[in-house]
Amino acid sequence: MAGRRAGVADLRGPGFLNSDPTELKAALEREARALGFDCIGITEPGTIDNAGKYFLEFIASGGHGDMDWLAAQPERRVDPRGLWQDVRSVIMLGVNYGPDSDPLAILQQHTHAAISVYAQGDDYHDLIKKRLKALARWLVATAPSEVKVFVDTAAVMEKPLAQTAGLGWQGKHTNLVSREFGSWLFLGAIYTTLALPRDGAEIDHCGSCQACLDICPTSAFPAPYKLDARRCISYLTIENKGPIPREFRKAIGNRIYGCDDCLAACPWNKFAQEGREAKLAARDELRAPSLAELSRLDDTAFRVLFTKSPVKRIGRDRFLRNVLIAIGNSGEVALAEEARRLLGDESALVRGAAVWALGQLLPDQEFAAIKTDATAGEQDESVREEWQGVS
Repeated sequence: MAGRRAGVADLRGPGFLNSDPTELKAALEREARALGFDCIGITEPGTIDNAGKYFLEFIASGGHGDMDWLAAQPERRVDPRGLWQDVRSVIMLGVNYGPDSDPLAILQQHTHAAISVYAQGDDYHDLIKKRLKALARWLVATAPSEVKVFVDTAAVMEKPLAQTAGLGWQGKHTNLVSREFGSWLFLGAIYTTLALPRDGAEIDHCGSCQACLDICPTSAFPAPYKLDARRCISYLTIENKGPIPREFRKAIGNRIYGCDDCLAACPWNKFAQEGREAKLAARDELRAPSLAELSRLDDTAFRVLFTKSPVKRIGRDRFLRNVLIAIGNSGEVALAEEARRLLGDESALVRGAAVWALGQLLPDQEFAAIKTDATAGEQDESVREEWQGVS
């Protein structure tokens, strides 16, 4: 979510006018699919009033945590015209990233790390942005217009817009659900000055199911369709810059970047297409990496391993914080040596997480012996608090 302007492009061109909007829309859909998009729908500004109301309530409740960029200039988010007053149509597009295996199976491999499905390959922002720009250029060349391209990095409410464009509906886990692709869709948007034929909105098909709510390890959903990000493992391991709050550490298990539980539990996933296009495929080294090997990454090795990956954005220190929480939850005493080594790390965030991991793995007497020496030279108050708080 870093780099708020990274997914925005402003493209203009003379082109020529297609006299039949219906034919133009059909050609647009063909071009989108040729570029690798799995679904496309068109809506108009002013269709997400209810979603905007719920968004403002979410911000007022503090449910966004430290994601201050969400609360900045909310008027630009609740209506596309607040971001660009000339927009007449919103083209919503989706790319299926459904996994080729059970994403929850890794949770039983306690000495290995669980990385969210979307982050096991190249950064989707870059991939989707390229496709969106290509489609936008085609549109500008086909019909005189102005366009802006967005990929999850600007003040755009992609999921409500996708619902009004007919791509799916926002499920009880607040993510988009598609009857064709389940909960596994990357979304992108093209705003245009063209008045294009609209698609009908999708209705909610969740019914009485609440599998996504029941599976959440940290009870991050206070009610259906409502998320408290401060309790969400994706927020805690990615957006949260400080220590993981103590009350959530056990529940995190071996999830070191994001969480797929609520997505994977959705029964609509059975209709998702099997496999993924090669460019969206997971890297083998990120499917189930060893916690021990990850704990040994210095900054250079971290950057090399996560080249082109969204994981690189959180930086090596936050990443190792997450790895150490997973080590503490592993139940594998041999991993205590990895945590012990990191007691001398330059980062207080890493040292603090190492303290907690050791407290989970070592017998009380052994932990107490290490504590005496370590606290004598520890200057950081947050790390000293970790030593005092381990139980």
